[in-house]
Amino acid sequence: MKWLLLTLSLFVSMGAFAQQDRYQFDNNKQAILFEELTKELRCPKCQNQNIADSDAVVAKDLRDKVLVLVKEGKSKDEVIDYMIDRFGYFVHYDPPVTPATLVLWVLPVLIVIVGFGFIVIRQRKASVKQTWSSDDEMLLAKLIEQNKRQEQS
Repeated sequence: MKWLLLTLSLFVSMGAFAQQDRYQFDNNKQAILFEELTKELRCPKCQNQNIADSDAVVAKDLRDKVLVLVKEGKSKDEVIDYMIDRFGYFVHYDPPVTPATLVLWVLPVLIVIVGFGFIVIRQRKASVKQTWSSDDEMLLAKLIEQNKRQEQS
């Protein structure tokens, strides 16, 4: 029984020896920049996970490339620009405002406003057309009288 418990505890504790990516930096500034960048860049495969937290192979490759660029002395903006050039604006969690992104944000709002305006204008035109005149009153009274006669007979 002791051997079984010992063997079981060894298997359970093996997870503690699992290797995480360990990166070596020349100074603390590089380590901080690397950490900021990996938390700010999105994994292209995982889509809503940054490359620091992703286990995807492409995220590992991106972390390695960020490490190389940081060690080359590239600034944060240079690294982000490199990644955007390679993967598009999707790779950055905070994409810049461009004409394309303005269209994506403004167009749905404009469609709702135009639709609401169309409904309001149509309702106003319908309410103007439905005013009662004395001729309409006389026609209504005549129809009611005819209906009464038909019900009695």
